[in-house]
Amino acid sequence: LEIHRKRSARLTRLPPTLRPANMVSGDAVKMLPAVGVAALSVGAAFWLQLISVGFIVGLALLGGLCAAGLALGQRAVLFLGKDEQLLVEGFTGTTVINGPGTKVLNPFSYRSAETRKAVTLSATDYAKITDLVDGSERVEKGPQLLFLGPYDKVTKEEHALSLSTTEYAYVQDQLTGSLTIVKGPCMWFPSPYDSFSRGQATSLSKTEFIIVEDQMTAEKKTVKGPCVWFPGPNEKKISQHSAIALQEDQYLRLKDTSSGARWIQKGKALVFLEPTWAAEATVPGKGSVRSAWSLKAYEYVRLVDSITGKITVHRGEKTVFPGPDEELLDGEVLTAMDLKVHEYVKILDQATGDIRVESGTSKGSKQVFLGPYEKCIDGGQKKAIEVDEDHAVLVRDKATGQLRLVTENQLFVPAANETIEEVRSLIRLADHEAMIVKGNDGEFQYFYGSEEKRKEGQPRSFFLQPYDEIVKLCWSKGRRRETRNLFIERFDCRPQFMSFEFNCRTSDNVELVLEGTFFWEVVNLPAMVKSTGDTTGDLCNHARSQFIRHVARVTLKEFMETSHTIAKAVWEDDKQFYASRGVWIHSLEVTRYACADSRTSEILEQIIQETTNRMNRLSQAESENEVNLFRMQGQIEQERLNGDLLKIQHEHSTEEAEVMGKAESARIAAFMDGLQTSVPKPEDRAHMWQVLRKTEALATVTQGNCTLYFTPSDVDLSIETKAR
Repeated sequence: LEIHRKRSARLTRLPPTLRPANMVSGDAVKMLPAVGVAALSVGAAFWLQLISVGFIVGLALLGGLCAAGLALGQRAVLFLGKDEQLLVEGFTGTTVINGPGTKVLNPFSYRSAETRKAVTLSATDYAKITDLVDGSERVEKGPQLLFLGPYDKVTKEEHALSLSTTEYAYVQDQLTGSLTIVKGPCMWFPSPYDSFSRGQATSLSKTEFIIVEDQMTAEKKTVKGPCVWFPGPNEKKISQHSAIALQEDQYLRLKDTSSGARWIQKGKALVFLEPTWAAEATVPGKGSVRSAWSLKAYEYVRLVDSITGKITVHRGEKTVFPGPDEELLDGEVLTAMDLKVHEYVKILDQATGDIRVESGTSKGSKQVFLGPYEKCIDGGQKKAIEVDEDHAVLVRDKATGQLRLVTENQLFVPAANETIEEVRSLIRLADHEAMIVKGNDGEFQYFYGSEEKRKEGQPRSFFLQPYDEIVKLCWSKGRRRETRNLFIERFDCRPQFMSFEFNCRTSDNVELVLEGTFFWEVVNLPAMVKSTGDTTGDLCNHARSQFIRHVARVTLKEFMETSHTIAKAVWEDDKQFYASRGVWIHSLEVTRYACADSRTSEILEQIIQETTNRMNRLSQAESENEVNLFRMQGQIEQERLNGDLLKIQHEHSTEEAEVMGKAESARIAAFMDGLQTSVPKPEDRAHMWQVLRKTEALATVTQGNCTLYFTPSDVDLSIETKAR
C-alpha cells in the first residue's frame, strides 16, 4: 500500500494528459487499509469456522456493490475550495473548473479529475507560465490568486527584482537581442524571454570620475562626479579614478594620445582626465604632479625645449612653470655663484666658444648667473692666488704656450686664456742646507744657506723660475743599502751618522756580520753630483770592500783585539775615494759584530761571556776592597768622634759639679749665718741643717713609687711587748 501511495503521489504531480487512464484516486487509496483489515477479519472467521462459504460470498458481493457505489459517487460529486481548481481530462480534451463550489460530473464522461491548488502570488512574486499545447510563455505578476489554464504549466516562480536607488538591472530580450537598463528604485518584473543581471551603480564624489566605453561604437567618455552613474545598454565602465588636485605651485603635463597635442595644466585646479588624455611623469618612477620652481632672488633655472633645443633662463624672484616640451637642463635649481673679493670663475659660452672670467670686486661680493649656453670650466668657482713675499704663481698662456712667474704682490686672477700651473713657495735655505737647480739650458746651479759657501750676489731665498727644476738624487737606504728609493732634494751639509751592515770572513774562515756607523759630512756638493748619483750606496759599498780586504788578513782572535784599528784603517787608507765623492769621513766605528754561523756564534758568545765574567769578578773584588777600606775609615772616624764626645762630656760634668758645689756652699753659708744670732752654737746649727736635708729627702722620696727603709739607728724608736 505504501508503494502504491508513493506511486500515486508522483503521478498526481504530472500533467493530466500524461497521467495513466487506470490511475486510482486518492480517496480509494485511503480506503484500501480498511478493506484489507475487513478481508483479513473475514478470512480469520472462515478459518475458525465461525461463518459459512455462502455468507462469505454474499458479503463479498455486498462489499463489491458498496465499493462500486462509493467510487461512482466520488467521480460524480467533487467539492472545491476557494483556492482550488478541478482539472478534468475528458476523452477529447481537458477542461478546468475554478472554485469555490460543488461540481457534479457524469462519472462516465471523463477519464480522470484532479483537484489542484491555485498559485498564490504576492506583490513581489511572479510566475512564468508555459502553454504545453503551443509552447507560448507568459508572465503573471502578483498580487493575485492565479488559476492555471487547462494546458498551462508553472515553469518558474520567483520574486521580482527589487532595485535600490544605486542598483540597476541589465536586461536582454532573448528573442530580439535588444538590451535595456532598468534603474532603481523600483520593483521590476521580467517578460517571458528576458535574461537579466543585477548591477551596482557607481557613486562618484566631486573628486572622482570614470571612463565609460560604448561597446557598439568603441567611443569613450568621461563621467565626472558628484553623481550616481547608471550605464547605458551598451556602455561599460573601464576604470575609476580620482581627479588630480593641483595647488597653486603645482602643474601637470598632459598629452592627448589621439592628436599628440601636449600642454601644461597649472594649478590651482581639479583636473578630470578625458579618455584620450595621459598625464606624463616628468621624472620616471615619480608621480605626474610636479611642483613648479619657486625661485629666490639668488636662484635660477635653465629649461631646454626637447623639440627645438632652445634654452631659456628664468631668474628669481618668481614661480616658473615649464612649457609642454621643456625639461630642466641641469637637473636642479641652480644657485647664482656668490664671488667674494678673493674668488673667480671661468665661464665658457658653448654657442660661441668665448671664455670670460668673472671675479669679485673690491667693494664686495658679486653674483654671477650662467647664460643659456654657458658652463663653468676649470673646476668652477676658485679662490684667487695671493701673491706675496712667500708665494708666487706659475702661469701658462694657452694662446702662446709660454710660462711666466708672477711675483708682484697682488690678488692674482688668471685671464681667459691663462691657466695656473703651480703655486710656488719661496725656497728658504737654512745655514746647513744646499739645493741644486737645473736651468732651462741644462746647467746646474748650486744654492747654499751658508753665507761662506754662497757666491757673490746669489740669494739665500729664491723662487724657482718658470723653466727651472730642482735636481733630486736617488740614494740607497737601509743598513745594507739594498733599496734605492730615497729621493733627496735638500742636502744636509752638517756632519751626520749613517749606519751600515755587511758580511766578511777572517783568515781562519769565520764569517762575521759587522755593524757600524759612519760619521760623515758633505763638503763638496758639485763633486758629489759629478761623481755619483748614490752617495750613501757608494760609501757603504766601498767600506764593505775595504773591510773584506782587511778582515781577510786576520784571524777571529786578532779581529776581536784589533777591530777598532781595522775600522780606522778602512777609511784612512783611501781618503781620496771619499774626497772624490765630495764627502769627508770624520770617523768609522764597528759597533757590533757577530758570527754568521750559529755554532761559531755560540763559541764566540762563550768567549765573550767568559771575558765578561772575568771582568765582572775583577770589578767585584775592587768593589769589595773599596767597601772594606771605606768601612775602616768609618770606624776610625767614629772612634775619634767618640773620644771627642767623652772629653766634652767630662768637661761638662766637671763644670756642672763646680756650679752645684758653689750653690750648695752658698746655701749652707747663708743658713749658718742666718741662725748665728738665734742658735749661737755651730753644732746645733749643723744638726738643724741635717734635719732639714732629711726632710727634703723624705719629700723627694714620697713623690715617687719608692720604699724607704729606716734602721734603728736612724730613728728614735722603742718597742714594748705586753701580755694579755
